[in-house]
Amino acid sequence: MTDSKPRAAIRTQTAQREVWEQRTQLVKKEMAAASAANDAKTIRLKALRLEKERQDAEDAAQQGAAPAAAPAAKRARVKRIVVR
Repeated sequence: MTDSKPRAAIRTQTAQREVWEQRTQLVKKEMAAASAANDAKTIRLKALRLEKERQDAEDAAQQGAAPAAAPAAKRARVKRIVVR
């Protein structure tokens, strides 16, 4: 024979709400952990990028090269209207 008491407890509104709240809290914790890991990765990559830019600037200064100029602006295209 099966014991129906545990199943009955799960079916009550209070028990359902508690289970829902527990799941919600678990998901929030997982999302916070994922967000923290992503933030740490972003900070690390930014530090690496800034270090590389600094090294590139030093290399350019040692070689006596002028700093890289901004790319030339593209010319505006003329719109052509075809009338048939």
